[in-house]
Amino acid sequence: MRAWEQERFDALTADIFGFNAVQIGLPQIAALNASRMPHRWLTNSHFVPGAALPITLLHDFTELPFASQSLDLVVLPHVLEFVREPHQILREVERVLIPEGQVVISGFNPASLWGLRQAVGRISGAHFLPQDGEFISLPRLKDLKEQVIDELLPRAFSIRRNTWAWIDPVNGWLVVDAASPARVDELLKPLLKVVNDLPLHSLRVAQSPVAAMTSWLAADEAPAGFSIDQDTELRSAGEDKAAVRYVSHTIDPDDVRRHIAAGKQCTRLALTWADRISFVLTESLAIKRVTALDVIKENSDSKMHNEEERFDSDFVLMTGELNRMLGDLVAALGGEAPQQP
Repeated sequence: MRAWEQERFDALTADIFGFNAVQIGLPQIAALNASRMPHRWLTNSHFVPGAALPITLLHDFTELPFASQSLDLVVLPHVLEFVREPHQILREVERVLIPEGQVVISGFNPASLWGLRQAVGRISGAHFLPQDGEFISLPRLKDLKEQVIDELLPRAFSIRRNTWAWIDPVNGWLVVDAASPARVDELLKPLLKVVNDLPLHSLRVAQSPVAAMTSWLAADEAPAGFSIDQDTELRSAGEDKAAVRYVSHTIDPDDVRRHIAAGKQCTRLALTWADRISFVLTESLAIKRVTALDVIKENSDSKMHNEEERFDSDFVLMTGELNRMLGDLVAALGGEAPQQP
């Protein structure tokens, strides 16, 4: 049973992207084992020997010790079944999740053979599962969710946030500063309503980023104009989803080649373009952690009279560099592929 549940958690969490994830309760299961997020924690209400992962923090489940809107993923394995206030826990989970965050909840269905076995055990006294637990049915879980939504909906209308975008009609770029596709959609929908007949389509390149990044690492040579930095991720395409990550660590070419020969492919790679801009390229062709290096900062005009003038100067300088970098990156990936009709 535990192995089956572990497989379900691995399948659910492997493709949820972000930076911060936490598993609350049931330390016997490593629910975040397949997660790709760089920061993962396991917390519990008490110390448990033989935990699948080290317990990072002990706390009351009804008061999560995390800042509001600080987590991308929260996993609750069999937590709601063994607490007195499941509603309060869901409220806390909603508080700590970012707007696009996700929660994964597991539990035994009372209308199942497991639930029947537990009910018989209560009558006979031969409990199969802990007797103080209360299985939560799917309708009740939906009711709890609706209660939380009803309580928090009035506050939802007061939330404001900015999503920045750069539109370059001359070179045909629309670049959105967003951490998730959902945030990009939020910007594009009103934009398409305002701008009629906007010729907008996703960038497609001739060579997949995964194949290109893997070949660069195997050859220990970046394309012309680029250099490989000290952050990368190699992930297996098999069912185990085994991964190797280098974070601020020198990449050993021979070690990388052994991983590639074993079937792993590069899904993230940190690069520097022309000693001017550093960034991380992902398997989905997303560009993250864009940072202007000192050579660009030195060219910034420090004699501006106010912040508005400085912003205009920095924006013109940075977008000019980004336009060149994007062009070189597309060329390194084999050029732009023809758009499908």
